[in-house]
Amino acid sequence: MAPIVHGLEAKYTDRINFTYLDIDDPQTDPFKQTLNYRVQPHIFLLDAEGHVVQAWLGRVDEAEFVSAFEQVLSN
Repeated sequence: MAPIVHGLEAKYTDRINFTYLDIDDPQTDPFKQTLNYRVQPHIFLLDAEGHVVQAWLGRVDEAEFVSAFEQVLSN
Protein backbone atom coordinates (compact mmCIF):
# COMPACT_ATOMS: atom_id res chain seq x y z
CA MET A 1 0.00 0.00 0.00
CA ALA A 2 2.86 2.39 0.74
CA PRO A 3 3.89 2.89 -2.92
CA ILE A 4 0.29 3.69 -3.90
CA VAL A 5 -0.27 6.08 -1.01
CA HIS A 6 3.07 7.83 -1.44
CA GLY A 7 2.43 8.20 -5.17
CA LEU A 8 -0.96 9.76 -4.45
CA GLU A 9 0.61 12.02 -1.87
CA ALA A 10 3.01 13.33 -4.52
CA LYS A 11 0.14 13.82 -6.99
CA TYR A 12 -2.18 15.59 -4.54
CA THR A 13 0.42 17.33 -2.37
CA ASP A 14 -0.97 20.81 -3.03
CA ARG A 15 -4.62 19.84 -2.38
CA ILE A 16 -4.68 17.09 0.27
CA ASN A 17 -2.76 16.80 3.54
CA PHE A 18 -1.52 13.27 4.16
CA THR A 19 -0.93 12.27 7.79
CA TYR A 20 0.43 8.91 8.86
CA LEU A 21 -0.46 7.16 12.10
CA ASP A 22 1.79 4.45 13.48
CA ILE A 23 -0.25 1.85 15.29
CA ASP A 24 2.61 1.44 17.80
CA ASP A 25 3.02 5.17 18.59
CA PRO A 26 1.26 5.96 21.89
CA GLN A 27 1.45 9.71 21.20
CA THR A 28 -1.24 9.34 18.54
CA ASP A 29 -3.56 7.18 20.66
CA PRO A 30 -6.23 9.88 21.16
CA PHE A 31 -6.51 10.44 17.41
CA LYS A 32 -6.51 6.70 16.72
CA GLN A 33 -9.29 6.21 19.28
CA THR A 34 -11.36 8.98 17.68
CA LEU A 35 -11.05 7.27 14.29
CA ASN A 36 -11.48 3.75 15.72
CA TYR A 37 -8.09 2.89 14.17
CA ARG A 38 -7.09 -0.65 15.15
CA VAL A 39 -5.18 -2.36 12.32
CA GLN A 40 -2.89 -1.51 9.43
CA PRO A 41 -3.60 -0.57 6.74
CA HIS A 42 -6.58 1.52 7.77
CA ILE A 43 -6.92 4.64 5.66
CA PHE A 44 -9.26 7.56 6.28
CA LEU A 45 -10.32 10.41 4.04
CA LEU A 46 -11.36 13.44 6.06
CA ASP A 47 -12.98 16.61 4.81
CA ALA A 48 -11.74 20.11 5.62
CA GLU A 49 -13.68 20.06 8.91
CA GLY A 50 -12.10 16.77 10.01
CA HIS A 51 -15.13 14.56 9.40
CA VAL A 52 -14.52 11.08 8.02
CA VAL A 53 -15.79 11.00 4.45
CA GLN A 54 -14.62 7.47 3.71
CA ALA A 55 -12.52 4.77 5.34
CA TRP A 56 -10.76 1.76 3.86
CA LEU A 57 -9.48 -1.36 5.60
CA GLY A 58 -6.95 -3.53 3.87
CA ARG A 59 -5.67 -3.28 0.32
CA VAL A 60 -7.30 -0.69 -1.96
CA ASP A 61 -6.81 -0.02 -5.66
CA GLU A 62 -5.38 3.37 -6.59
CA ALA A 63 -8.39 4.12 -8.79
CA GLU A 64 -10.71 3.85 -5.79
CA PHE A 65 -8.65 6.42 -3.88
CA VAL A 66 -8.51 8.75 -6.90
CA SER A 67 -12.28 8.58 -7.33
CA ALA A 68 -12.91 9.42 -3.67
CA PHE A 69 -10.29 12.19 -3.63
CA GLU A 70 -11.69 13.82 -6.76
CA GLN A 71 -15.22 13.67 -5.41
CA VAL A 72 -14.21 15.41 -2.16
CA LEU A 73 -12.11 17.98 -3.99
CA SER A 74 -14.96 18.85 -6.34
CA ASN A 75 -17.27 19.79 -3.44
